[in-house]
Amino acid sequence: MTRSEFIQLKQLEKAVRNYDFLNVEVHNGFNYPLCAIAVATDDKRDFELIQAQWGYVPGKMGTDEAIAFRRKLTTLNFKGENLFVSESGKPSMWRNAARENRCLVFSTGIIESQHIPKLGKKGQELKATTKYPHLVGLKGHEYFWMPGLYSDWVNQDTGEVTRTFAIGITQANELMKQVHNSKLRMPCILPDNLAWEWLMGDLTDDRITEIAMTQIPSRMLEECTIGAEYRLDGIINKQQYDELPRIKQESIDSEILDFDHWPKEI
Repeated sequence: MTRSEFIQLKQLEKAVRNYDFLNVEVHNGFNYPLCAIAVATDDKRDFELIQAQWGYVPGKMGTDEAIAFRRKLTTLNFKGENLFVSESGKPSMWRNAARENRCLVFSTGIIESQHIPKLGKKGQELKATTKYPHLVGLKGHEYFWMPGLYSDWVNQDTGEVTRTFAIGITQANELMKQVHNSKLRMPCILPDNLAWEWLMGDLTDDRITEIAMTQIPSRMLEECTIGAEYRLDGIINKQQYDELPRIKQESIDSEILDFDHWPKEI
């Protein structure tokens, strides 16, 4: 059977509804919330959904050290192209987890902000920007999988062990270049076959990197603008902004991606 049929057979969609920590509209990463991740069983023949804290913390650290570590490096995500070698050319902090502690992160949508320059008194563009949040989802799907890496953080102050994780990000597609126009990045979203391979496969470093850099085609995504109250209240309300330029469809229709590993028929 196909991987998607296996997921349905396992009734995982039904199982995740039993998790209380999913009964919120928005998970704000900077609050280090509990989220749903899938981890492989020891024999790599099955997987289970567990809760883990968003915000990767490697190894043993005290509470204050972990807070400082997260703030300095922003370990909510990792770049697919820097899993083994950092941008500075040094061995990456993610390399061991990429080989041994891969997981899948379960999500129903992502929120990114579009930055539009504010105008001065003479109509000139200023460095300051107005942020317009967009909710982005996968057309025809209630949820999707993103590649993740996990680590069991041992708190040296309390002895408590907390599973933590980070999400893989890749180069933005043409839609996300307009939505997340400040960074030109987007979360990596995987088709079922690559999600399974990421979780279960005995992979080379090159293959791990290739999967982690997967770009989903813009045609498969849907987006809408939402109100800024999601940040503090955790509530999603659709909201239109008349002053906001519309997403340009021309670039989406002619899109060519460097790392499109999605089936063409989807």
